Amino acid sequence: MLDGVALFTIVGVIALGAISPGPSFIVVARTALAAGPGEGRLAAVGIGAASLVFSVIAVTGLGVALVYAGWLFTVLKVAGGIYLVYLGVRMWLARRTGAPVEAGEMRVGSRRAFLSAMLTHLSNPKTIVVYGSIFATALPHDASVATLVAVPLGVTLVESAWYLIVATVLSTPGPQRVYARSVGVVDRVAGTFLGGLGAYFAVDGIRAAVR
Repeated sequence: MLDGVALFTIVGVIALGAISPGPSFIVVARTALAAGPGEGRLAAVGIGAASLVFSVIAVTGLGVALVYAGWLFTVLKVAGGIYLVYLGVRMWLARRTGAPVEAGEMRVGSRRAFLSAMLTHLSNPKTIVVYGSIFATALPHDASVATLVAVPLGVTLVESAWYLIVATVLSTPGPQRVYARSVGVVDRVAGTFLGGLGAYFAVDGIRAAVR
């Protein structure tokens, strides 16, 4: 039998977290602004795919195990931080001149848009902690098969839907015109945020490893 309380609790908390701006939001937003609606929506689907991975890991109890595994979580934290730094540097170098661009001029390709967003979501160690703790708290130990299937699907649907809305809205002519006029500033601010957050994760992970 489906446990509606667990389902709505977990999906609701994840939905609130998805709305909060972070690395995933930046990647989807920037892809939609720079490359257009098609690649922006593929980036949103990439976030949904990563959410499905996290949900399955959390449902099986591996999320909590990763957090308390110590060295393994540290490795994931450092690797994820390095990847975010890489993305930040790429955004800084994407448009050196800051000259205006035409909508869709900075297309990255469907596969790259999907994988970049998916890896960004997977590389955020805070997401591992959030999923692990929420699932461990709200999911009953004797949860039914229906619940174990419905929760990952619900989380994936909610995250995908939110980022599809973001990609669709930001790929409309108005936001794209604003981005086209200030591409250099937007990319550098986004790149600085991602790079700084990634550096924090990586350094914090290294400090934890040498203690």
